[in-house]
Amino acid sequence: MQDKYVGDIGDCVKLGLLRALMPGRKLGVVWCRVPDEGGNNDGGKIWHLEKSARFRSVDSELFDHLEGVVFGGRREIEPLLPMLPGTVSCDECVMTAGRPAIRREWRKKWFARVLEHLSGCDLVFADPDNGIVDDEDERKGEKKFCKRIPLEEVRELARRRCAVIYHHNTRAKGGNDREVDRWLDHLGMPAIAVRARAYSSRTFFVINPDSEITERVRAFCGKWKEIRVHMHKRANARF
Repeated sequence: MQDKYVGDIGDCVKLGLLRALMPGRKLGVVWCRVPDEGGNNDGGKIWHLEKSARFRSVDSELFDHLEGVVFGGRREIEPLLPMLPGTVSCDECVMTAGRPAIRREWRKKWFARVLEHLSGCDLVFADPDNGIVDDEDERKGEKKFCKRIPLEEVRELARRRCAVIYHHNTRAKGGNDREVDRWLDHLGMPAIAVRARAYSSRTFFVINPDSEITERVRAFCGKWKEIRVHMHKRANARF
């Protein structure tokens, strides 16, 4: 997560989904925050706020709030929290500098702090910039590892509770459908995939959903379908 993304179309769907899932749950959010990057227009997709009649209809409170945040000039994580009342927020920046060995050790300690901070939550959300990656050890020394979440961390976050993990779809061979199927297989846990295709393709993996969460996901996708949000379908889907 980068501050410059606050209020963009991806942020909007993310917050809308969490608001739909969190009633009666103790939500914890791991923002996986990294410094803002320059040189691109990422975070500039705010047309849903500029032409918001269709979008506001799905969650007027959320859209009105995001409009105030974006056009009020404070695109940061903290102003989002009123839309997720009672949330346990982990917004410590993930280390991006230093030698690979230092970053590796820091990451272990950071994730241990995250797990401790979220110990009382029964619903958690992780928001890595780029999404899920495999557990290959070599990756953990890469500078861009800070923008990813490995499967081992995903499984720990989802242990004995429901977890929602953001994934920015890639140009992997076979297309996005196959990519989502592959991650569903690799998770090794019951999961639903929520696809959001406005402007660019994103997936939210809802892991260990109980029947109530499953119905809330289904209702959310139905309500937001005009904004190109839907449940992922696969040949052996159970939901």
